[in-house]
Amino acid sequence: MKAIHTESLNINIAEHNFKSYLAYPTNTDKPVPGILVIPEFWGLTKYIQSRAKQLAELGYCALAIDIYGEAWIAQDVNSASLAMNKLLKNLEEGSNHILLQLEELKKLKQTDETKIAVMGYCLGGALALHLARIGTNIKGVVSFHGDLDPRTSLQPGQIKAKILVCHGADDSMIPEEKVINFKKEMDTAGADYKFISYKGALHSFTNPKATEKGDKFNLPIAYNKEADDSSWKDMQNFFTQIFS
Repeated sequence: MKAIHTESLNINIAEHNFKSYLAYPTNTDKPVPGILVIPEFWGLTKYIQSRAKQLAELGYCALAIDIYGEAWIAQDVNSASLAMNKLLKNLEEGSNHILLQLEELKKLKQTDETKIAVMGYCLGGALALHLARIGTNIKGVVSFHGDLDPRTSLQPGQIKAKILVCHGADDSMIPEEKVINFKKEMDTAGADYKFISYKGALHSFTNPKATEKGDKFNLPIAYNKEADDSSWKDMQNFFTQIFS
């Protein structure tokens, strides 16, 4: 395990103040690959921060971003859904805010700006895939149980990033029809992608708090340790490949 540094990073964009979370290894003077982490619709929770720490321990400079501003975190499903829908309704603005935070990651002295990837969970996975779809010039994108529906039309060759999708095979929130349509979309666009389904995994299978939240808010979500561990290993292999 590598020694790491963590800090809150304020990023001002127009009238918005985003309070994101930075983590990077301290045992090297050389720039390392940068990973932008986009959270679930709950916002930048301790869980997402813990993922940034794990990435730093693997040797990456990780920026877990504040997607709503002022480090706002939803306390219930209704407020989370309202915040998510507002962001998706103004997706061009929301994407711009994410891309500007991506630029901040690239500017850090700890980051090798030639080796950048984006990963996300649930809403964050959908947004990561959206960045790939609009042709963001990055090495790769990883979606963990993210929605697969496109929010923009694709042309062959438009996607520059390699893609890894980590999907729960029993995820009722992302039914098989969406999986089939996504694969057709990626094949038609000529994307370099890998789609992995994890047996028995529901939506939010990577979050240890998912089962508790599913019970509390009557959501079809649950933690699955086997799928969590497997998808994390698959992500590490993917990063090794794209950054080599």
